[in-house]
Amino acid sequence: QVQLTESGGGLVQAGGSLKLSCVVSGDTFSRYSMAWFRQAPGKEREFVAAIRWDGYQRKYADSVKGRFTISRDDAKNTVYLQMNSLKPEDTAVYYCAGDRSWGQASNIHVYDYWGQGTQVTVSS
Repeated sequence: QVQLTESGGGLVQAGGSLKLSCVVSGDTFSRYSMAWFRQAPGKEREFVAAIRWDGYQRKYADSVKGRFTISRDDAKNTVYLQMNSLKPEDTAVYYCAGDRSWGQASNIHVYDYWGQGTQVTVSS
């Protein structure tokens, strides 16, 4: 069974940085395209960033372009989200997700596997 475990969330001041990690177990990590989504209180879960299974394509939400970077380390079965220049509106629970497809990377419904989430809080 595929399991995803996020870590790295926390409280940070506006303008600061955090790096989230998501470790995948239970299957061959290099087969999976990976993504980060987030959900703020009272809002729907939204796409943040995705990276293709081979690492050669990335996709970002407009709201995080130039500030967030998604990467992967297949040797460690881990996907990362480096978040810089954080804003209070980035406050949310961040989830990693995995799927073997890529064509609809920002579509929440295509992802078969999800982590439990990690809280990111940005204070003003």
